[in-house]
Amino acid sequence: MISVIIPFLNEEQSLTELYQRLTAVLKKEFEIIFVNDGSTDNSLKVVQELAEKDGRIRLINFIRNKGKSAALTAGFKKARGEIIITMDADLQDQPEEINKLLEKLKDGYDLVSGWKKKRYDKKIIVYFSRLFNWIIRKTTKLQIHDINCGFKAYRREVAENLSLYGDLYRFIPILAAKEGFKIGETEISHALRRYGRSKYGFSKFFKGFFDLTTVLFLINFKTKPFRLFGTAGISLFGLGSAILVYLTAVWFSGESIGRRPLLIFGMLLVIVGIQLFSLGLMAELLVSVKEGKKKDD
Repeated sequence: MISVIIPFLNEEQSLTELYQRLTAVLKKEFEIIFVNDGSTDNSLKVVQELAEKDGRIRLINFIRNKGKSAALTAGFKKARGEIIITMDADLQDQPEEINKLLEKLKDGYDLVSGWKKKRYDKKIIVYFSRLFNWIIRKTTKLQIHDINCGFKAYRREVAENLSLYGDLYRFIPILAAKEGFKIGETEISHALRRYGRSKYGFSKFFKGFFDLTTVLFLINFKTKPFRLFGTAGISLFGLGSAILVYLTAVWFSGESIGRRPLLIFGMLLVIVGIQLFSLGLMAELLVSVKEGKKKDD
């Protein structure tokens, strides 16, 4: 079975056409899971009417907007298919392109992400998107050209191993690669938006850089937090100690050091270094306890 997960927010004009085009494309056994992320228009009513006519449609309804990560997580939990497709509801992701994702998945990949090589968005948004993707390729070494593309095909195991919150849905290929899954990409057609308004703006890109910092931390230090906090703590402690040794030598030479800002700075570095070192040890202890519980389960 193929499960198609479609989060939507105020997309009443495109939902019926999306359903019709999906059912024309999907030949095998399938289900369509619509996730209403707090729509305030008639989107919910449209999907409810479609669900009454077609038992292959399943609906998850959020009373308020919870964000795409929550919508995808809810869809993943409800999906019954061995293959899962995620796509947007605005018809810029074209249902006819699903077969490209499925064919690429057959090449041994666990997750295939779409690449909107030619995009029909504002030029400034396209520019920032390409810059953001370039930074991601350089910092994560994952050669994906369009990390934020929501049009993806997953094997079920990938979806079951994802833990999404906030805006981490943007970085699903990176999180999946960290878990050892094989990530692929295929070029797909991108359509001009005909209905509604885009949910993406410049604020999304700026937030993305902060979220990237979170992802890099999770990738590199989630199971080894002492490597970050311990290294930072030892470095600060060493620098602070060197400053205090220098000031001690100055004091023995007969000069007063009580009013020197360098004394306060050196003491501060030593204290902060000890705190970071201790924080790293406690974080390692928490990780160890968590891993122990997993083994017991």
